Amino acid sequence: MSTDRYQSPLSERYASKEMQYIFSPDMKFRTWRRLWIALAETEKELGLPITQEQIDELKAHQDDINYDVAKAREKEVRHDVMSHVYAYGQQCPKAKGIIHLGATSCYVGDNTDIIVMAEALKLVRKKLVNVIAELAGFARKYKAQPTLAFTHFQPAQPTTVGKRAALWMQEFCMDLEDLEYVLDSLKLLGSKGTTGTQASFLELFDGDQKTIDRIDPMIAEKMGFAQCYAVSGQTYSRKVDTRVLNVLAGIAASAHKMSNDIRLLQHLKEVEEPFEKSQIGSSAMAYKRNPMRSERIASLSRYVMVDALNPAITSATQWFERTLDDSANKRLSVPEGFLAVDGILDLCLNVVDGLVVYPKVIEKRLMSELPFMATENIMMDAVKAGGDRQELHERIRELSMEAGKNVKVNGLENNLLELIAADPAFNLSLEELKKTMEPSRYTGRAKEQVEAFLSQVIRPVLEKYADSLGMKAEINV
Repeated sequence: MSTDRYQSPLSERYASKEMQYIFSPDMKFRTWRRLWIALAETEKELGLPITQEQIDELKAHQDDINYDVAKAREKEVRHDVMSHVYAYGQQCPKAKGIIHLGATSCYVGDNTDIIVMAEALKLVRKKLVNVIAELAGFARKYKAQPTLAFTHFQPAQPTTVGKRAALWMQEFCMDLEDLEYVLDSLKLLGSKGTTGTQASFLELFDGDQKTIDRIDPMIAEKMGFAQCYAVSGQTYSRKVDTRVLNVLAGIAASAHKMSNDIRLLQHLKEVEEPFEKSQIGSSAMAYKRNPMRSERIASLSRYVMVDALNPAITSATQWFERTLDDSANKRLSVPEGFLAVDGILDLCLNVVDGLVVYPKVIEKRLMSELPFMATENIMMDAVKAGGDRQELHERIRELSMEAGKNVKVNGLENNLLELIAADPAFNLSLEELKKTMEPSRYTGRAKEQVEAFLSQVIRPVLEKYADSLGMKAEINV
């Protein structure tokens, strides 16, 4: 590793090798050559004087790219596409004259960008499905584990640990739906020329409109796409990049929300992210177990959510049929958005896979608050025992304030049950009151909701992507 120049943390620390390769120069330039072959084959099939021998020569050198020749040529001509056309031609002297015939630079540049984003979305989808699968197992295991729920981060009616995980899962499922829609709707640019009018092909094919209409569909099919965008300027609409990055931002938002909840729960000592045997939590405080992976999820997620603004602004500021102020921005915003989300999903997979739950701590906190939440049931039992509902309501309000003062001002345990038992208006013994303190009585349909969600929503997703399941994330640092 070089130590005298900047290294991107996305490559060095966070993103997987698979995602890094998708955005690598090798992937790009190999795809350029595939596109040049698809164009030459299409033109041959539509009647241009291109021979099979030329096509075979192009295919023979599809993957053995002479980077040294291209690099040297680019120093001379300052044009990356023409440098690679030249280098390819050096390897394919018979086909040299027909490489890139009728095309403009965006033919390889933009079509490759679409192909690369499609491949990257497929890898994101695979990891996203695996995160959902891990959460499904966690939710199933803890579907009936009562826990204190919070609204405004204040104690509220209980839920279950599994139900909370189902909430995280549902947001990731929404992201998966968005991803599938955008991926399925991606189209190639095709080959439309300098301003999108296909004027060069009108010349090549002597004005034969029907033949020209077949060019884009044939190229799309050869490259594995259903179709090309119907109209374009020199480039595909930069709104496509906006749609793609919005999907990534959505995943980042879901991951951020989950990671925040885990960080708060770890502070409460109820749930804890995995902590390695030799891991150091703090340089100063050896006892600490910081939720550093969840914090990293939040950190990277904020980057992706902000990064999504880049293609939106770029799309809005393109002039007419093409300006080049998109190029530098795209080279940064699109790859880095994907590399960051790749790292986020690996972290999510790792955290959920090793998430530790502490039922005794959960139970202790829940039981400290449960008397307040049980007051409605206690009041109903007291009415059954002959009490007056309105009088009992006022007494419970007064006793709850007294118990709350004992907890918050005096630092004592919650003694609401003892206070109610000592009040003759309720006609209930402490033993009878304690019987009402079964946490599962207050979690509503949380368990059943988790079961239905896993069966009706999650199972079809996991069955659809069964071949993608079983991933384990490798965290570099």
